[in-house]
Amino acid sequence: MNIGERIAQLRKSRSMSQFQLAKTLNIATSTLGMYETNKRKPNMEMLEKLADFFGVSVDFLLGRPEKDDLKTADLADDDTIFTFEGKPIPEQDLEYMKRLLRGGRK
Repeated sequence: MNIGERIAQLRKSRSMSQFQLAKTLNIATSTLGMYETNKRKPNMEMLEKLADFFGVSVDFLLGRPEKDDLKTADLADDDTIFTFEGKPIPEQDLEYMKRLLRGGRK
């Protein structure tokens, strides 16, 4: 879904006409129409106004994943692979590095 479709969907979810939303945003109805048909892109200030009005993030309007949607690796300690310059780090060196990072404590 592109930004124009998102704006239109959000507007319709509030049962607003283009005229009503344009008036709320203090822009021309034709400008909003161009946003919704992707003939014109809103600037950052307008993106922020839209995001604030609809209670969504600018990232959502732009079609970027929300932070909660970002994928993270779920690796157990045993699954973690340490390398340096593409070569595996020997276990004894890993233990030494861990001690250094802990400030010399075991």
